[in-house]
Amino acid sequence: MLTQQNRNLLFRLGQLALLGLMALLGLVDLQAGMAGAGGVVLLQVLAAMATAVVWLPRHQQGSTRLPKVALLVAGFSLVVTVLVVLTGPTDGSFGIAEALGLLGMLYVVCRRAEAQLAVAAVVTTVVAVGLLPVRGGLTPEYVIAGLMLALVSTAAIGGGVYLRTIESTRQRAMDAVRAEQRAEFARDLHDFIAHHVTGIVVQAQGARFIAEQDPQRVLLALEQIEQAGAETMASMRRMVGVLRDPDAHPDAPLAPLAGVHELGPLLEQFSSSGGTLARLHVDGDIGGLPVEVSTSAYRVVMEALTNIRQHARGARVADVWIRRTPEWLLVRVANDGAAPRPTAPRERPGYGLVGLTERVRAVGGRITAGPGIDGGWVVDAALPVVQEVTQ
Repeated sequence: MLTQQNRNLLFRLGQLALLGLMALLGLVDLQAGMAGAGGVVLLQVLAAMATAVVWLPRHQQGSTRLPKVALLVAGFSLVVTVLVVLTGPTDGSFGIAEALGLLGMLYVVCRRAEAQLAVAAVVTTVVAVGLLPVRGGLTPEYVIAGLMLALVSTAAIGGGVYLRTIESTRQRAMDAVRAEQRAEFARDLHDFIAHHVTGIVVQAQGARFIAEQDPQRVLLALEQIEQAGAETMASMRRMVGVLRDPDAHPDAPLAPLAGVHELGPLLEQFSSSGGTLARLHVDGDIGGLPVEVSTSAYRVVMEALTNIRQHARGARVADVWIRRTPEWLLVRVANDGAAPRPTAPRERPGYGLVGLTERVRAVGGRITAGPGIDGGWVVDAALPVVQEVTQ
Protein backbone atom coordinates (compact mmCIF):
# COMPACT_ATOMS: atom_id res chain seq x y z
CA MET A 1 0.00 0.00 0.00
CA LEU A 2 1.40 3.38 -1.07
CA THR A 3 2.17 5.86 1.65
CA GLN A 4 1.38 9.56 1.33
CA GLN A 5 5.07 10.30 0.77
CA ASN A 6 5.22 7.79 -2.09
CA ARG A 7 2.06 9.26 -3.62
CA ASN A 8 3.59 12.72 -3.52
CA LEU A 9 6.77 11.40 -5.14
CA LEU A 10 4.82 9.70 -7.95
CA PHE A 11 2.78 12.87 -8.46
CA ARG A 12 5.94 14.97 -8.83
CA LEU A 13 7.53 12.45 -11.19
CA GLY A 14 4.41 12.52 -13.35
CA GLN A 15 4.53 16.30 -13.44
CA LEU A 16 8.19 16.28 -14.46
CA ALA A 17 7.47 13.74 -17.21
CA LEU A 18 4.64 15.89 -18.54
CA LEU A 19 6.81 18.99 -18.38
CA GLY A 20 9.59 17.24 -20.30
CA LEU A 21 7.13 16.05 -22.95
CA MET A 22 5.75 19.57 -23.32
CA ALA A 23 9.28 20.89 -23.74
CA LEU A 24 9.96 18.42 -26.57
CA LEU A 25 6.65 19.26 -28.25
CA GLY A 26 7.43 22.94 -27.82
CA LEU A 27 10.67 22.44 -29.77
CA VAL A 28 8.68 20.72 -32.50
CA ASP A 29 6.26 23.66 -32.57
CA LEU A 30 9.15 26.14 -32.82
CA GLN A 31 10.83 24.22 -35.62
CA ALA A 32 7.57 23.94 -37.57
CA GLY A 33 6.69 27.58 -36.93
CA MET A 34 9.96 28.95 -38.21
CA ALA A 35 8.89 28.04 -41.73
CA GLY A 36 5.59 29.89 -41.29
CA ALA A 37 4.31 32.55 -38.93
CA GLY A 38 7.07 32.85 -36.34
CA GLY A 39 5.20 35.41 -34.21
CA VAL A 40 2.21 33.12 -33.82
CA VAL A 41 4.30 30.15 -32.70
CA LEU A 42 5.93 32.29 -30.03
CA LEU A 43 2.47 33.10 -28.69
CA GLN A 44 1.69 29.38 -28.72
CA VAL A 45 4.80 28.58 -26.70
CA LEU A 46 3.95 31.39 -24.29
CA ALA A 47 0.43 29.95 -23.84
CA ALA A 48 1.91 26.48 -23.20
CA MET A 49 4.23 27.92 -20.56
CA ALA A 50 1.26 29.67 -18.95
CA THR A 51 -0.61 26.37 -18.62
CA ALA A 52 2.37 24.88 -16.76
CA VAL A 53 2.10 27.72 -14.25
CA VAL A 54 -1.47 26.54 -13.58
CA TRP A 55 -1.08 22.76 -13.27
CA LEU A 56 2.49 22.54 -11.95
CA PRO A 57 1.88 23.87 -8.37
CA ARG A 58 0.06 21.68 -5.89
CA HIS A 59 -3.28 23.35 -5.19
CA GLN A 60 -5.46 22.91 -2.14
CA GLN A 61 -8.81 21.19 -2.59
CA GLY A 62 -11.53 23.74 -3.31
CA SER A 63 -9.09 26.42 -4.48
CA THR A 64 -10.75 29.59 -5.74
CA ARG A 65 -7.57 31.01 -7.26
CA LEU A 66 -7.00 27.99 -9.52
CA PRO A 67 -10.14 28.35 -11.70
CA LYS A 68 -9.61 32.12 -12.06
CA VAL A 69 -6.05 31.70 -13.33
CA ALA A 70 -7.13 28.80 -15.57
CA LEU A 71 -9.88 30.99 -17.03
CA LEU A 72 -7.32 33.67 -17.89
CA VAL A 73 -4.97 31.17 -19.55
CA ALA A 74 -7.76 29.54 -21.56
CA GLY A 75 -8.98 32.99 -22.58
CA PHE A 76 -5.47 33.89 -23.76
CA SER A 77 -5.39 30.70 -25.86
CA LEU A 78 -8.72 31.65 -27.45
CA VAL A 79 -7.39 35.13 -28.23
CA VAL A 80 -4.39 33.58 -30.00
CA THR A 81 -6.74 31.35 -31.99
CA VAL A 82 -8.86 34.33 -33.01
CA LEU A 83 -5.75 36.25 -34.08
CA VAL A 84 -4.63 33.30 -36.22
CA VAL A 85 -8.09 33.00 -37.82
CA LEU A 86 -8.11 36.73 -38.63
CA THR A 87 -4.57 36.77 -40.05
CA GLY A 88 -4.79 33.46 -41.87
CA PRO A 89 -3.99 29.84 -40.96
CA THR A 90 -0.48 28.87 -39.87
CA ASP A 91 1.72 26.84 -42.14
CA GLY A 92 3.23 25.00 -39.18
CA SER A 93 1.99 23.36 -35.98
CA PHE A 94 -1.20 24.63 -34.35
CA GLY A 95 0.38 24.21 -30.89
CA ILE A 96 0.71 20.61 -29.75
CA ALA A 97 2.54 21.56 -26.54
CA GLU A 98 -0.16 24.11 -25.79
CA ALA A 99 -2.85 21.47 -26.33
CA LEU A 100 -1.15 19.09 -23.91
CA GLY A 101 -0.78 21.88 -21.34
CA LEU A 102 -4.43 22.85 -21.64
CA LEU A 103 -5.46 19.22 -21.11
CA GLY A 104 -3.32 19.02 -17.97
CA MET A 105 -4.83 22.29 -16.77
CA LEU A 106 -8.31 20.95 -17.46
CA TYR A 107 -7.61 17.86 -15.35
CA VAL A 108 -6.24 19.90 -12.43
CA VAL A 109 -9.19 22.28 -12.47
CA CYS A 110 -11.67 19.39 -12.36
CA ARG A 111 -9.62 17.75 -9.62
CA ARG A 112 -8.94 20.66 -7.28
CA ALA A 113 -10.87 23.83 -8.15
CA GLU A 114 -13.87 25.17 -6.25
CA ALA A 115 -16.92 23.60 -7.87
CA GLN A 116 -18.94 26.66 -8.90
CA LEU A 117 -15.98 28.63 -10.25
CA ALA A 118 -14.64 25.54 -12.01
CA VAL A 119 -17.60 25.36 -14.41
CA ALA A 120 -16.66 28.52 -16.33
CA ALA A 121 -12.99 27.54 -16.41
CA VAL A 122 -13.78 24.03 -17.68
CA VAL A 123 -16.12 25.26 -20.43
CA THR A 124 -13.64 27.89 -21.62
CA THR A 125 -10.74 25.43 -21.58
CA VAL A 126 -12.68 22.79 -23.53
CA VAL A 127 -13.57 25.37 -26.17
CA ALA A 128 -9.95 26.54 -26.33
CA VAL A 129 -8.64 22.98 -26.76
CA GLY A 130 -11.27 22.05 -29.34
CA LEU A 131 -10.57 25.14 -31.47
CA LEU A 132 -6.78 24.80 -31.49
CA PRO A 133 -6.71 22.88 -34.83
CA VAL A 134 -8.65 25.78 -36.44
CA ARG A 135 -5.34 27.63 -36.46
CA GLY A 136 -4.15 25.27 -39.19
CA GLY A 137 -7.30 25.64 -41.27
CA LEU A 138 -10.63 23.89 -41.79
CA THR A 139 -9.33 20.90 -43.69
CA PRO A 140 -10.65 17.43 -42.76
CA GLU A 141 -7.38 16.59 -40.98
CA TYR A 142 -7.64 19.55 -38.63
CA VAL A 143 -11.37 18.96 -38.05
CA ILE A 144 -10.62 15.35 -37.03
CA ALA A 145 -7.81 16.61 -34.78
CA GLY A 146 -10.27 18.99 -33.12
CA LEU A 147 -12.73 16.17 -32.49
CA MET A 148 -9.97 14.00 -31.04
CA LEU A 149 -8.88 16.80 -28.72
CA ALA A 150 -12.48 17.25 -27.59
CA LEU A 151 -12.63 13.52 -26.84
CA VAL A 152 -9.38 13.64 -24.87
CA SER A 153 -10.75 16.68 -23.02
CA THR A 154 -13.74 14.59 -21.96
CA ALA A 155 -11.39 11.92 -20.65
CA ALA A 156 -9.41 14.54 -18.70
CA ILE A 157 -12.61 15.89 -17.18
CA GLY A 158 -13.78 12.38 -16.30
CA GLY A 159 -10.47 11.49 -14.66
CA GLY A 160 -10.39 14.67 -12.61
CA VAL A 161 -13.99 14.37 -11.48
CA TYR A 162 -13.56 10.67 -10.67
CA LEU A 163 -10.54 11.26 -8.43
CA ARG A 164 -12.25 14.27 -6.90
CA THR A 165 -15.28 12.13 -6.03
CA ILE A 166 -13.10 9.40 -4.52
CA GLU A 167 -11.22 11.90 -2.37
CA SER A 168 -14.43 13.63 -1.34
CA THR A 169 -15.98 10.32 -0.29
CA ARG A 170 -12.82 9.37 1.60
CA GLN A 171 -12.73 12.76 3.32
CA ARG A 172 -16.37 12.47 4.37
CA ALA A 173 -15.71 9.02 5.78
CA MET A 174 -12.67 10.31 7.67
CA ASP A 175 -14.66 13.27 9.00
CA ALA A 176 -17.41 10.92 10.17
CA VAL A 177 -14.88 8.68 11.93
CA ARG A 178 -13.18 11.67 13.55
CA ALA A 179 -16.53 13.07 14.66
CA GLU A 180 -17.47 9.71 16.14
CA GLN A 181 -14.10 9.47 17.88
CA ARG A 182 -14.41 12.99 19.26
CA ALA A 183 -17.88 12.21 20.56
CA GLU A 184 -16.57 9.01 22.12
CA PHE A 185 -13.67 10.91 23.62
CA ALA A 186 -16.04 13.52 25.04
CA ARG A 187 -18.27 10.83 26.56
CA ASP A 188 -15.28 9.15 28.17
CA LEU A 189 -13.99 12.40 29.58
CA HIS A 190 -17.46 13.27 30.84
CA ASP A 191 -17.51 10.02 32.79
CA PHE A 192 -14.02 10.67 34.17
CA ILE A 193 -14.99 14.18 35.23
CA ALA A 194 -18.22 13.01 36.84
CA HIS A 195 -16.28 10.32 38.69
CA HIS A 196 -13.68 12.75 40.02
CA VAL A 197 -16.19 15.45 40.94
CA THR A 198 -18.32 12.95 42.84
CA GLY A 199 -15.22 11.84 44.73
CA ILE A 200 -14.35 15.45 45.54
CA VAL A 201 -17.80 16.07 46.96
CA VAL A 202 -17.71 12.89 49.08
CA GLN A 203 -14.25 13.67 50.43
CA ALA A 204 -15.19 17.27 51.20
CA GLN A 205 -18.28 16.11 53.08
CA GLY A 206 -16.22 13.58 55.03
CA ALA A 207 -13.55 16.15 55.85
CA ARG A 208 -16.17 18.46 57.28
CA PHE A 209 -17.38 15.84 59.73
CA ILE A 210 -13.92 14.73 60.91
CA ALA A 211 -12.33 18.19 61.03
CA GLU A 212 -12.60 18.47 64.80
CA GLN A 213 -11.85 14.84 65.69
CA ASP A 214 -8.88 14.12 63.40
CA PRO A 215 -7.26 17.13 61.67
CA GLN A 216 -4.58 14.93 60.07
CA ARG A 217 -7.19 13.06 58.06
CA VAL A 218 -8.51 16.39 56.87
CA LEU A 219 -5.11 17.18 55.39
CA LEU A 220 -5.08 13.82 53.61
CA ALA A 221 -8.56 14.46 52.27
CA LEU A 222 -7.51 17.90 51.05
CA GLU A 223 -4.55 16.39 49.20
CA GLN A 224 -6.82 13.86 47.52
CA ILE A 225 -9.28 16.60 46.64
CA GLU A 226 -6.46 18.66 45.14
CA GLN A 227 -5.25 15.72 43.05
CA ALA A 228 -8.74 14.83 41.82
CA GLY A 229 -9.43 18.49 41.02
CA ALA A 230 -6.21 18.77 39.01
CA GLU A 231 -7.07 15.62 37.04
CA THR A 232 -10.57 16.95 36.43
CA MET A 233 -9.31 20.29 35.13
CA ALA A 234 -6.84 18.54 32.84
CA SER A 235 -9.61 16.32 31.46
CA MET A 236 -11.86 19.33 30.91
CA ARG A 237 -9.13 21.20 29.03
CA ARG A 238 -8.51 18.19 26.80
CA MET A 239 -12.21 17.76 26.09
CA VAL A 240 -12.76 21.44 25.29
CA GLY A 241 -9.63 21.51 23.11
CA VAL A 242 -10.71 18.52 21.06
CA LEU A 243 -14.31 19.65 20.66
CA ARG A 244 -13.54 23.30 19.87
CA ASP A 245 -10.72 22.88 17.40
CA PRO A 246 -9.84 19.25 16.59
CA ASP A 247 -7.64 20.29 13.65
CA ALA A 248 -5.42 22.29 15.97
CA HIS A 249 -4.71 19.18 18.04
CA PRO A 250 -3.78 16.43 15.53
CA ASP A 251 -1.94 14.48 18.19
CA ALA A 252 -4.67 14.67 20.81
CA PRO A 253 -5.79 11.23 21.98
CA LEU A 254 -9.09 10.41 20.30
CA ALA A 255 -9.55 7.06 21.98
CA PRO A 256 -10.81 6.05 25.42
CA LEU A 257 -8.32 6.74 28.16
CA ALA A 258 -8.00 3.58 30.28
CA GLY A 259 -8.53 -0.17 30.29
CA VAL A 260 -8.78 -3.06 32.71
CA HIS A 261 -5.12 -2.76 33.69
CA GLU A 262 -5.90 0.63 35.25
CA LEU A 263 -8.66 -0.75 37.48
CA GLY A 264 -6.26 -1.14 40.43
CA PRO A 265 -5.51 2.58 40.76
CA LEU A 266 -9.18 3.37 40.15
CA LEU A 267 -10.30 1.18 43.06
CA GLU A 268 -7.53 2.49 45.32
CA GLN A 269 -8.65 6.03 44.68
CA PHE A 270 -12.26 5.05 45.32
CA SER A 271 -11.37 3.39 48.63
CA SER A 272 -9.13 6.25 49.77
CA SER A 273 -12.03 8.67 49.52
CA GLY A 274 -13.56 6.87 52.51
CA GLY A 275 -16.93 5.33 53.18
CA THR A 276 -16.74 2.25 50.96
CA LEU A 277 -13.95 -0.28 50.51
CA ALA A 278 -13.43 -1.42 46.90
CA ARG A 279 -11.92 -4.87 46.27
CA LEU A 280 -10.72 -6.23 42.93
CA HIS A 281 -10.91 -9.94 42.01
CA VAL A 282 -9.34 -11.09 38.74
CA ASP A 283 -9.86 -14.57 37.33
CA GLY A 284 -7.89 -15.43 34.21
CA ASP A 285 -5.36 -13.65 32.01
CA ILE A 286 -6.52 -10.15 31.13
CA GLY A 287 -3.62 -9.49 28.77
CA GLY A 288 -4.14 -9.09 25.05
CA LEU A 289 -7.74 -7.93 25.27
CA PRO A 290 -9.15 -5.93 22.36
CA VAL A 291 -8.94 -2.22 23.07
CA GLU A 292 -12.69 -1.66 22.81
CA VAL A 293 -13.35 -4.53 25.23
CA SER A 294 -10.76 -3.37 27.76
CA THR A 295 -11.93 0.24 27.76
CA SER A 296 -15.59 -0.75 27.88
CA ALA A 297 -14.92 -2.93 30.94
CA TYR A 298 -13.15 -0.03 32.61
CA ARG A 299 -16.10 2.24 31.93
CA VAL A 300 -18.54 -0.30 33.34
CA VAL A 301 -16.58 -0.43 36.61
CA MET A 302 -16.09 3.32 36.78
CA GLU A 303 -19.77 4.08 36.18
CA ALA A 304 -20.82 1.47 38.73
CA LEU A 305 -18.48 2.93 41.37
CA THR A 306 -19.77 6.41 40.65
CA ASN A 307 -23.34 5.19 41.15
CA ILE A 308 -22.31 3.54 44.45
CA ARG A 309 -21.02 6.87 45.69
CA GLN A 310 -24.14 8.67 44.65
CA HIS A 311 -26.90 6.19 45.42
CA ALA A 312 -25.74 3.22 47.56
CA ARG A 313 -26.63 4.37 51.06
CA GLY A 314 -24.61 2.60 53.75
CA ALA A 315 -22.48 0.55 51.38
CA ARG A 316 -19.40 -0.73 53.15
CA VAL A 317 -17.85 -2.94 50.47
CA ALA A 318 -17.85 -2.82 46.69
CA ASP A 319 -16.54 -5.95 45.00
CA VAL A 320 -15.34 -5.91 41.39
CA TRP A 321 -14.91 -9.24 39.62
CA ILE A 322 -13.13 -9.53 36.27
CA ARG A 323 -13.25 -12.99 34.69
CA ARG A 324 -11.69 -13.96 31.38
CA THR A 325 -13.06 -16.90 29.41
CA PRO A 326 -12.03 -17.99 25.91
CA GLU A 327 -14.89 -16.03 24.37
CA TRP A 328 -16.03 -13.47 26.96
CA LEU A 329 -14.79 -10.93 29.46
CA LEU A 330 -17.22 -10.95 32.38
CA VAL A 331 -17.48 -7.93 34.66
CA ARG A 332 -19.46 -7.73 37.89
CA VAL A 333 -19.66 -4.86 40.37
CA ALA A 334 -21.66 -5.49 43.54
CA ASN A 335 -22.11 -3.60 46.80
CA ASP A 336 -23.80 -4.36 50.10
CA GLY A 337 -25.67 -1.08 50.45
CA ALA A 338 -29.33 -0.31 50.08
CA ALA A 339 -30.88 -0.40 46.63
CA PRO A 340 -31.05 2.99 44.87
CA ARG A 341 -34.22 4.91 45.55
CA PRO A 342 -36.59 5.43 42.62
CA THR A 343 -36.07 8.63 40.67
CA ALA A 344 -38.52 11.31 41.66
CA PRO A 345 -40.84 12.45 38.86
CA ARG A 346 -39.40 15.97 38.86
CA GLU A 347 -35.79 14.87 38.93
CA ARG A 348 -33.91 14.57 35.71
CA PRO A 349 -32.69 10.97 35.30
CA GLY A 350 -29.03 10.35 34.71
CA TYR A 351 -27.71 9.15 31.39
CA GLY A 352 -24.77 7.16 32.73
CA LEU A 353 -26.40 3.72 32.55
CA VAL A 354 -28.09 4.52 29.24
CA GLY A 355 -24.81 5.58 27.66
CA LEU A 356 -23.06 2.61 29.23
CA THR A 357 -25.64 0.24 27.75
CA GLU A 358 -25.10 1.76 24.31
CA ARG A 359 -21.35 1.44 24.70
CA VAL A 360 -21.54 -2.23 25.72
CA ARG A 361 -23.98 -3.07 22.94
CA ALA A 362 -21.73 -1.33 20.43
CA VAL A 363 -19.04 -3.95 21.06
CA GLY A 364 -21.56 -6.80 20.95
CA GLY A 365 -21.93 -7.23 24.70
CA ARG A 366 -24.72 -7.36 27.26
CA ILE A 367 -25.24 -5.50 30.52
CA THR A 368 -27.78 -5.76 33.32
CA ALA A 369 -28.21 -3.86 36.57
CA GLY A 370 -30.51 -4.58 39.46
CA PRO A 371 -30.85 -5.61 43.12
CA GLY A 372 -28.68 -8.50 44.25
CA ILE A 373 -30.03 -11.73 45.78
CA ASP A 374 -28.48 -10.87 49.15
CA GLY A 375 -29.26 -7.18 48.88
CA GLY A 376 -27.26 -4.31 47.50
CA TRP A 377 -26.95 -3.60 43.81
CA VAL A 378 -25.27 -5.67 41.12
CA VAL A 379 -24.07 -4.63 37.67
CA ASP A 380 -23.19 -7.48 35.29
CA ALA A 381 -21.60 -7.04 31.87
CA ALA A 382 -20.48 -9.62 29.30
CA LEU A 383 -18.14 -8.39 26.59
CA PRO A 384 -17.16 -10.64 23.67
CA VAL A 385 -13.41 -11.20 23.42
CA VAL A 386 -13.66 -12.90 20.02
CA GLN A 387 -15.62 -10.84 17.48
CA GLU A 388 -17.92 -12.73 15.18
CA VAL A 389 -17.18 -12.49 11.48
CA THR A 390 -20.25 -12.15 9.30
CA GLN A 391 -20.18 -13.64 5.85
